[in-house]
Amino acid sequence: MESTLQPHIRIGRMEDVHYALLPGDPGRVDEVAKFLENAEQLSTNREFKTVIGTYKGIRVLVTSTGIGGVSAGIAVEELRNIGIKTMIRIGSCGALQPQLKIGDLVIASGAVRNDGASYAYINKAYPAIPDTELLFHVIEAAKSKKVKHYTGIVRCHDSFYTDKEQEIDRYWSEKGILASDMETAALFVIGGLRGIKTASILNVVVEQEGNLEGGINDYIDEKNNSKQGEVNEIMTALDAIVTYDHLVKQ
Repeated sequence: MESTLQPHIRIGRMEDVHYALLPGDPGRVDEVAKFLENAEQLSTNREFKTVIGTYKGIRVLVTSTGIGGVSAGIAVEELRNIGIKTMIRIGSCGALQPQLKIGDLVIASGAVRNDGASYAYINKAYPAIPDTELLFHVIEAAKSKKVKHYTGIVRCHDSFYTDKEQEIDRYWSEKGILASDMETAALFVIGGLRGIKTASILNVVVEQEGNLEGGINDYIDEKNNSKQGEVNEIMTALDAIVTYDHLVKQ
């Protein structure tokens, strides 16, 4: 019998496991594990660290995707290969609108495809959008927890350090784009093409006029509201899985 062990995430097919949370940072996998019963680490390889556990009776995988759409795309494809049908990104973002503050959540209803990974799959006329039902459950979970959140379009990119970053951010801010990250577009496009239910919840770690290095360093050092935002996005994602699972099983 052919092995189902995946070359990068280093796990194989498991029965009755259909949900995965996708943080970028491997360290965030351990944070999610604190909210799961019987959490067990399955593998770690490169940027891909995976834990499995149970939340309110539902088995959930947590797999880190690293930085960028390329590595996120690998995780999405290989998780699909082992039977995962629903994936929610729980990542960080930089705000492009002044009303977004550190620790606020951005629930992506679509993504500007300024990344290379999604374009490698299909022409940019193809939309980067989440699954409608799953998006609804994520929004309702955020509302029920009274978490401050915004829903709208984000922009995905491949670098923090080009010579025109401020100009680019200003352009998309003027177009009403809420925030920027690096993985959501790849998740949405691959999900759409492969029949995966996807959603993306982003925690604001840099405000519009904030300093990139300072915002990320403060986040790592747990010195501000971004840490509470991380907790909020984890709980929002897990509760959305519960209500969505009830819908699927009706």
